[in-house]
Amino acid sequence: MNAPLQPRYLQHGLADAGPDAAPVVIDIQGLNKWYGDYHALRDIDLCVRQGDRIVLCGPSGSGKSSLIRCINRLEDAQHGRIDVLGVDIRGAASKTAPVLRDVGMVFQHFNLFPHLTVMDNCILAPMSVRGLRRPEAQERACHFLDKVGMRAHLHKYPAQLSGGQQQRVAIARALCMEPKIILFDEPTAALDPEMVKEVLDVMVRLADSGVTMLCVTHEMGFARQVAGRVLFLDEGCIVEDNDPVSFFTRPRSERAQAFLQQILA
Repeated sequence: MNAPLQPRYLQHGLADAGPDAAPVVIDIQGLNKWYGDYHALRDIDLCVRQGDRIVLCGPSGSGKSSLIRCINRLEDAQHGRIDVLGVDIRGAASKTAPVLRDVGMVFQHFNLFPHLTVMDNCILAPMSVRGLRRPEAQERACHFLDKVGMRAHLHKYPAQLSGGQQQRVAIARALCMEPKIILFDEPTAALDPEMVKEVLDVMVRLADSGVTMLCVTHEMGFARQVAGRVLFLDEGCIVEDNDPVSFFTRPRSERAQAFLQQILA
């Protein structure tokens, strides 16, 4: 029987990355996931440090969304280890739930509660999960709604907002939990082209704040501007893990070269 996988920071500490390296916040080893007979993720290894800004790109069906959905356990992987903030999230829910509260998620289709106002969407989780009292939760919501330019709309319902406005509210809602990590699953894919910039501008400001971000996106301009690392996935594998300058000018793999030629043509 194979020995259980141990997180890298327990195996090796941080010496291999230098004494000033940021702490590891996500450590994935040997991750495999299937949907029935379809092998969606294949032997994924990934180490993410605090403050990393990572963009995941690749063709449709390459495993990008499956990977980030495994990180916050919206999807369960069948094999491998996923350590988030020092806890194996494939373990018992009683141990993983507190950690997953520190992982925010922004979805492609906003996922706002349509029957709740902007304010109520933002205070629901801080009150029910974090235990904040209403005045404190409302103060926090106003703070983050102001940061995304949506404080003036706090009494509106999602149906009264444009798609770009709804996505900015969704980002504020995630920030109201004050997560240590935020995952974005194609946050601009459902938006009209004129609304994309307003959401990307918010995400650029968020990246500048130092939060750890993993973002699945096809917006290569955003990747160039914001990413510290670009992961290129294909057929369930991380084919390339590179800095953005090298990825866009000197991609190592032929598959990444063909992808960039197609989307940047």
